[in-house]
Amino acid sequence: MIKRALDIILAASGLIILSPILITIAIIVFLQDFHSPFYIAPRVGKSRKIFQMVKLRSMVVAADKSGVDSTASDDKRITWIGHLIRKIKLDEITQLWNVMIGNMSLVGPRPNVERDVAIYTDEELGLLNVRPGITDFSSIVFSDEGSILEGSDDPDLNYNQLIRPWKSRLGLFYIEHQSISLDIKLIYLTIISIMSRDKALIRISKILEKLYADEKLVKIVKRDSRLTPYPPPGSDTILLSRD
Repeated sequence: MIKRALDIILAASGLIILSPILITIAIIVFLQDFHSPFYIAPRVGKSRKIFQMVKLRSMVVAADKSGVDSTASDDKRITWIGHLIRKIKLDEITQLWNVMIGNMSLVGPRPNVERDVAIYTDEELGLLNVRPGITDFSSIVFSDEGSILEGSDDPDLNYNQLIRPWKSRLGLFYIEHQSISLDIKLIYLTIISIMSRDKALIRISKILEKLYADEKLVKIVKRDSRLTPYPPPGSDTILLSRD
């Protein structure tokens, strides 16, 4: 109840405070091609229910028809204003509306598309026991997801080999240790990461160490070494195909 009340209060406040910026960017997005400035993205939520996540549109119209779900920073579908929207995470702010209506929380594991959830391991299905969130550990640790996937011939596969294994582990770790105090820390660190991601990563690694996280997970969140393919939680096998 306290978490839900905090969600509603902060989401409503955020929408009111940021509305001038959101309206301005929405108008710019509309004027570039005269199509809706919003992208309604189907995502899998709590209890595996599909919900419609609201995002400011950063890509060309009908970009999802390409069949590619993961987005590299050099993806040709991204518009000129879309690069700015993605850089400062404006496309995520509109999800405050999803928080208001109850299919998302401010803090929680990031929601995924059906195609990725379909290949979840039994352990990963535990991510669907809570409302997905706008931010969590992985949102900060992998805020450079586009750069990680840049130049990839198969960004969806690379996402599942390089990012998903740790994103899922961080989501499960959050669920195991979730609390109002941890939520407040993650909201604060999300804001800090916009100004200094390195400082945010250091703080996250310290939080994980304090909560006795696995050494490999702590090392990954520091992001001081190159990511290599790794099995998702609950599996000993690196994913070789998304199909």
